[in-house]
Amino acid sequence: MKATSLSRAGLLVGMAGLMMASGAQAASCQVSASVVNFGSFSPLTLDYVDSTGSITVNCSDVAGYAIALSTGNGSYSPRHMVSSSDTLDYNLYRDAAYQQVWGDGSSGDNYAVTVANPVDGQNYVHTVYGRISLITRRGTHVGTYTDTIGIIVNY
Repeated sequence: MKATSLSRAGLLVGMAGLMMASGAQAASCQVSASVVNFGSFSPLTLDYVDSTGSITVNCSDVAGYAIALSTGNGSYSPRHMVSSSDTLDYNLYRDAAYQQVWGDGSSGDNYAVTVANPVDGQNYVHTVYGRISLITRRGTHVGTYTDTIGIIVNY
C-alpha cells in the first residue's frame, strides 16, 4: 500500500497533486480539492455556519483507496482555525448529518473514507462537510480565520 500526503495553505482544504508508484503497471492516483469556505457571518445571530468542499480522486490500477484528513491546527475534536492569536473551533465531516468527523480512522471518534475497486480513470468526488458551532462562541473576534488540512490518500 502506498501513501502520499498533500497539503497547501488555504482556508481549510485546497490542494492538488499526483501520486505514483513504480512497477510494471504503476498504480497511481490524482487528487484535487476545493476549499471549504465559511464566508462572512455574525456569531451573534447564528448557531451554526455550514459549508462544503470536495475532494476528487482518480486512480488507475488500484484495488482501493482510503482518504484521511489531518488535524490541522487542532485535534479531531475540534479542529481550530486561527486569526492572529484568536481561534475558532470547527470540524470537517464525511456525512451531511455532521455526525462522523473526517479524520484518519485512528480512533472510534473519527473516520477515513474508503473506496473499494474503483473504476480506472473515473473521478470519484467526495463531499467534505464543514461546520462551525457558534453556540458557545458568541464572543468570537472579527478576523480572517484559516487552517491548513493535509489530505492523505492510501492505495
